[in-house]
Amino acid sequence: MDEHHSQPLLEVKDLYRYFEVGRSLPWSRFSLVKAVNGVSFSIQKGQTLGLVGESGCGKSTLARLVLQILEPTSGRIIFEGQDITGIKGKDWSHMRLRMQMIFQDPLGSLDPRMTIGQQLVEPLKAHGLGTDKRLRDQAESALAQVGLRSDSLEKYPHQLSGGMRQRVVAARALALSPSLLICDEPVSALDVSIQAQAVNLLQDLQRDHGLTYLFISHDLRVVRHISHRVAIMYLGRLVEIAPAETIFSAARHPYTRALISAVPLPDPANSRSREFLQGEPPSPIDKPPGCAFHPRCRFSQPLCRREEPELETIAGNHLAACHLAEQFDSQAREDYARHFASR
Repeated sequence: MDEHHSQPLLEVKDLYRYFEVGRSLPWSRFSLVKAVNGVSFSIQKGQTLGLVGESGCGKSTLARLVLQILEPTSGRIIFEGQDITGIKGKDWSHMRLRMQMIFQDPLGSLDPRMTIGQQLVEPLKAHGLGTDKRLRDQAESALAQVGLRSDSLEKYPHQLSGGMRQRVVAARALALSPSLLICDEPVSALDVSIQAQAVNLLQDLQRDHGLTYLFISHDLRVVRHISHRVAIMYLGRLVEIAPAETIFSAARHPYTRALISAVPLPDPANSRSREFLQGEPPSPIDKPPGCAFHPRCRFSQPLCRREEPELETIAGNHLAACHLAEQFDSQAREDYARHFASR
């Protein structure tokens, strides 16, 4: 698929979301948390964009903005060629069928008082998608798609394993025939032994149904395995976007490089250099001037402390928001390539 000429399934353009936080004194002003601060990206139909960043960087807020669980402060969201920013009522109800979400905790996503069958049928009934008999058939079909037998319909969430519950959550989303699935840390609550099964299931569903994923995770190993492209987020902004292999072999932003260097090696006998970050992330209420990453960056220059870098094209479809992106040597990129070649 030609990324440059085909119509993306999802486009996010210059999206902002600010939150007011409490005042320390009655006469003082509210402070603003810039949770999402000018984010733009697109996802082609049938592809996966991995979204990576530390806790609190705005990943989940961005997902909720796309689904309009939260309203953006400004910006546009274009889905299947239609600007859906702020639409409500029947128009939004119809569009919402095409966009579903898989949350981090499958047990928390399911009602413990309802059977699996009731929970699969409930969203179908809410959208008036058929008679009771037809809805049950659809529920059984959705379970079959995720590899579960129909006898699971009569069980309650606590009677299933964590992996089976996550399959039920996926089945509930699939029952509505979406084109976009937003996966918010979908495997982090699962045992390592079954994380690979869950990721493989998502890939199989994507292949069989042409699904498009926005895949949010802090686990770079999972992101590399499932993603076509990867976006790195820091304090509400995207600081690097590139094809997955480019991110893991030729990262240009020092934050991305530090994240990659922290991924454990499978063989402890192998050695490689580690890029450590200095200090903690700045407060989202009181961000530093210039590049928000500069207090933690060992490459920081005076320009970094004065001017905020824009997300600009480095080469092809590789974008980075760093004043020094062109200066990082090829030896560092070769180190990363060797590191992941051994996986």
